[in-house]
Amino acid sequence: MNNYRDIIKAPIITEKTASLNENNNTITFSVDVKANKTQIKQAVEKIFNVEVESVNTINVHPRKKRVGRYPGYTNKVKKAIVKLKEGSSIELN
Repeated sequence: MNNYRDIIKAPIITEKTASLNENNNTITFSVDVKANKTQIKQAVEKIFNVEVESVNTINVHPRKKRVGRYPGYTNKVKKAIVKLKEGSSIELN
């Protein structure tokens, strides 16, 4: 990975991730499939200037989908649930 912005693609903002953010001080990101936990931690700390307590990752495998008569697959995605230390916060608006 050349750049920290190549690792962190976008925040995932849903009702479930919003409640995690309020209750547990966690943020969920869509990340590069090849990134590991230490790279994700370093990228979040450098981009947002916060301290990260822990990182959990989830691999979402592709599913079969059809468009008309043509079969295909959805994209493979990796999600990272990043727990921030006390006093650290990220505003995603």
